[in-house]
Amino acid sequence: MAPSPRVTAQTACAALAAALAVAASAVPAQATTITDPLGDFLPTFTGPHNGDLDILTASAAINMASVTLSATLDGAIGTTPGAIYVFGINRGAGQPLLTLGAPPVGQGVNFDAVAVLNPAGGSVLNLLLPTAVGPTPLTNVSFSGSSLTAVIPFSLLPSNGFSTSQYLYNIWPRSGLGQNVQIADFAPDASSFRASVPEPAAWGLMLAGFGLAGATLRRRRRAAPA
Repeated sequence: MAPSPRVTAQTACAALAAALAVAASAVPAQATTITDPLGDFLPTFTGPHNGDLDILTASAAINMASVTLSATLDGAIGTTPGAIYVFGINRGAGQPLLTLGAPPVGQGVNFDAVAVLNPAGGSVLNLLLPTAVGPTPLTNVSFSGSSLTAVIPFSLLPSNGFSTSQYLYNIWPRSGLGQNVQIADFAPDASSFRASVPEPAAWGLMLAGFGLAGATLRRRRRAAPA
């Protein structure tokens, strides 16, 4: 007895899911990770020198249509009441905007958007240049122990001249929003870092997975009764 169209469709869908799972597993999960010295609080910082305001590592990884930003601190997040964590993002029109504040800080840290991550809730994305847009709520943000992670769709981060693989990132913890004296640390100092992207070989394996799924569907169609 020939398989029913329903069974054929279910089998084809299962093959598609399996092929895509194989392809996705081939994409490296590694991210560009930078390290920051322990205890390097800014001399202008007037807040408490708590571990949750001292960045140890920061990372960024592109995964298809989004970027995953992460950081680890020297202490459990939540130690400092009101602390927030800001990722500066340079989409191509970045400027050292924090040098315009009092006192001027962040020379070399250029950005045209910021992701403000708040452990108390209400994390947002703000586009600053060429015109201000936002705040836009960020929903995929998590805090665990001394680590934080945010996944930001590139649909919320339109280019200002860079391709998404060229976007640059920096993170600074703050003891609160308001004045530059509340900025505790920059990672990296006086510069920014670029996200990692999947290797070309991994993208090739993903495309091969799609090809396998398509071939399976074509075979199923040919095998179906007229």
